[in-house]
Amino acid sequence: MDWNKFLSETKSCFNTLEQETPDTFKGFGIMGKEAKKNGALSEKTKELIALGIAIATRCDSCIAFHVQSLVRLETSRTEMIEALSMCSFMGGGPSIAFSAKALEAFDQFNQS
Repeated sequence: MDWNKFLSETKSCFNTLEQETPDTFKGFGIMGKEAKKNGALSEKTKELIALGIAIATRCDSCIAFHVQSLVRLETSRTEMIEALSMCSFMGGGPSIAFSAKALEAFDQFNQS
């Protein structure tokens, strides 16, 4: 999969939906901004948690958004692999498959 292309297409679809439901997106944005703030947990830790949930729910779009954020937050490949190992342990075969996708996305976003 070309994760950069996929994320660009996903953002385009979101923009179309946002035009139809601006208050929904505004509320979601406010909630996300508050949830991601550094506090007792760092933004990076919170994004790793979000990635784990994205893998567990098998959401390619969510995986792309959270992996892109983890790249922005300078997550190392080692940190990523350890998080994906835990996701795989907790979710079994399906999570292994989606963890592999997340690692592919991570590698591609790091090349961008």
